[in-house]
Amino acid sequence: MKSGMLALNTLLFSCVITGVCSALLPTRLQADAQENNRPIIGILTQEISDDVMKKFGKTYIPASYVQYVESGGARVMPVKLNQSFAEHEKIFKSINGLLLIGGAVDLETSDFAHTAEIYFKLALKANDNGDYFPIWGTCLGLQLLTVLVAGENLLTRATAENVSLPLTFTEDPLLSRMFKSFPDKVLKALATEPLTGNFHHYGVTAEAFLNNQKLNDFFSILSTNIAENGSKFVSTMEGKKYPFYGVQWHPEVNRFQWDPNYQFPHSKNAVRVSSLLAEFFVNEARRSLHRFSQPEEEIKALIYNYSPVYVGNITAYELSYFF
Repeated sequence: MKSGMLALNTLLFSCVITGVCSALLPTRLQADAQENNRPIIGILTQEISDDVMKKFGKTYIPASYVQYVESGGARVMPVKLNQSFAEHEKIFKSINGLLLIGGAVDLETSDFAHTAEIYFKLALKANDNGDYFPIWGTCLGLQLLTVLVAGENLLTRATAENVSLPLTFTEDPLLSRMFKSFPDKVLKALATEPLTGNFHHYGVTAEAFLNNQKLNDFFSILSTNIAENGSKFVSTMEGKKYPFYGVQWHPEVNRFQWDPNYQFPHSKNAVRVSSLLAEFFVNEARRSLHRFSQPEEEIKALIYNYSPVYVGNITAYELSYFF
């Protein structure tokens, strides 16, 4: 054992002195380099529908989503709408995953929906070719993923507004990719405690989902919940073949939104759920080897070039980025 470590240290010392590393390092260490430890998640900017925010810009990203991604170990690039296909294709080849956030826009005619469709199709093709690229949809993002897969809008009234709920798992969560690394204690809490913040008026019912063959073939329902009108809506799903994920609830609020007028879960278990999901999605993005062609281009694209604006006096968000 000591002789092996001595040999490895000698190789590493030679690498530092000569700058020639690839030929010296053991094969096992070289393989680790295939994991991307500097992932960048693209967050698609959302169209502003609230008049009180239109004075700040045309699109926005709540800072809680940015903080959520950063807490999982990734950086964020805001993906702006109304760019050419060539520009979006270039961005796609530079980022390592895409987050579709919540909001209130048309899922078929909005610029948000049209732009998301570009990335969805690029991701389908990339994954089919062995180029791993994950997509995550939160609230409206989940709804949009169902539209893109089903080819039609299946939303119905399924109000769960400003309420935190436990999840009703439809199958063993340990068999899913999303939840398989969760400790048993946290999974039990997810099923028994109100850890998921819901802020929506529409959803996809389990019945509508199961009656649509395209959705059935593409996604697995991991959990459901009951809306105020008694309808059972899909609350968590993941792709069967593709690394695409959706939650009707908001894991980012558990750690990064604090307005006392809203039911944001802040218990220890709620915070742990948020942390585990952020880490899960970022770890999915680590499997993508997309990168910017130039370091200067990467630096210019990141969210750090923008300053968030305080909007806590007019919205449930404390801070938002505007574009």
